[in-house]
Amino acid sequence: MAKYSYELKKEIVQAYLNKEGGYKYLSKKYGVPSKSCIEKWVHNYEVWGDAGLTRSRKQQTFSFEFKLSVVELYLTTEISYQELALKMGITTPAQICRWVNDFRVAGPDALVPRKKGRPKPLKKLHAKTIAENPTDDVVTEYIKQLEAENLKLRIQNAYLKELRRLRLEDEARMRELQESSTVSEENSD
Repeated sequence: MAKYSYELKKEIVQAYLNKEGGYKYLSKKYGVPSKSCIEKWVHNYEVWGDAGLTRSRKQQTFSFEFKLSVVELYLTTEISYQELALKMGITTPAQICRWVNDFRVAGPDALVPRKKGRPKPLKKLHAKTIAENPTDDVVTEYIKQLEAENLKLRIQNAYLKELRRLRLEDEARMRELQESSTVSEENSD
């Protein structure tokens, strides 16, 4: 359930548009903790009308090219996230902020859409099956699955080797401490 109903948002926006008070006054009057929420509702209402106040139940998906163009537009101009979101038809400016931050950290690859959910288990494809059904999609999918599993196993193997090395170092350190403590006990007698 949404935190604020459509009716309450509409009432607050109408109060603002009727000049009953400013953002701060209306936030106190209606018990909205942040005046920026009301400001966002007013902007959304002015741009999209009633649809700007309703909560969208469908999840928007954006193409790589669209995300990249939005990020480049933000980085090359001095426009705010809010203004850019209104201009590009994106309902949440925080989405643009996330894209920009991801782009700054990992480059354009961070904007590529990823598959959601748990990865499918590795299909049991044998050479015979591939020979019978030699479509490139099946072969490339199988190769990708094998490469992903191979990478996972390499990481696991490296982790276990490092863990073994650290354990051996700890055991050697403990032996040295025991030997030095027995030597000091012998010297004290």
